[in-house]
Amino acid sequence: MENTRKSSKKNRVYTLEELEKIKKEEQVLDMYVEDIDDSLNMVGKVGSNIKAMVPREEASSIASEDGLVDKKHIENKKGKVIQVCIKDIIKNADNIELIMSKKILELKVRRWMYMHLQAGMKLRGVVVSTTEYAAFVDVGGGVTGILKLQDMSDMPLQHSKDMFRIGQRIEVVVKKYDRDTGRIELSYKELLGTFEENVKKIKEGDIVEGIIRNRIKSGVFVELKPNLVGLAEHVNGIEYGQKVLVSIKKINIEKKKIKLVIIG
Repeated sequence: MENTRKSSKKNRVYTLEELEKIKKEEQVLDMYVEDIDDSLNMVGKVGSNIKAMVPREEASSIASEDGLVDKKHIENKKGKVIQVCIKDIIKNADNIELIMSKKILELKVRRWMYMHLQAGMKLRGVVVSTTEYAAFVDVGGGVTGILKLQDMSDMPLQHSKDMFRIGQRIEVVVKKYDRDTGRIELSYKELLGTFEENVKKIKEGDIVEGIIRNRIKSGVFVELKPNLVGLAEHVNGIEYGQKVLVSIKKINIEKKKIKLVIIG
């Protein structure tokens, strides 16, 4: 269904009247980026019949110290569909060309967020980068929030790529929003269920697959589910990120602890 919808947008023929209405209302359009020229302008088309360009200065609302939009907001867009607003409509004798803007869209999203965004709201987003301490998630119009390791899961992680991949679509919860700076802090683990909810799906004596996540003096943490971890005794020859078979030895719901035995 989604592919059909995307295909119909790509092949749609827009009239001048429709485009003027879209521009006035700052509606969002899909633009296919066919190329990036030497001046870092994105060139492509909207629908099946309209040539379009995003000038470098309209590629983002965030500019570097030199006043230019950084290359990172542009250079990986070739061959992709991006969401943009119309900045100008150029009417030629034979055709129509569009000057498009991601900057307008980003500012539109930021205005909405300034008025409405609050802690506890759920948002859909796309993971745009992963680091040792956090993942960064585009929550709409190029506006990015930070998702720290401790807000991904209750299990110990060494890198955000242990949970997410770039381009992955996820749902997140707004943990904190600073209207003065625009900084958005996100959380993910609330959506994964509580210890009590997740532990209902296993019982003592079960043999399940897990992933080695961390070592401490008293044992090894093993991830059983995205937000459920147990502790096993040290075993030689196992490494972080390795999949293992474990036996559920004991479940203590009051202390929220699970004892495991690594069996393979």
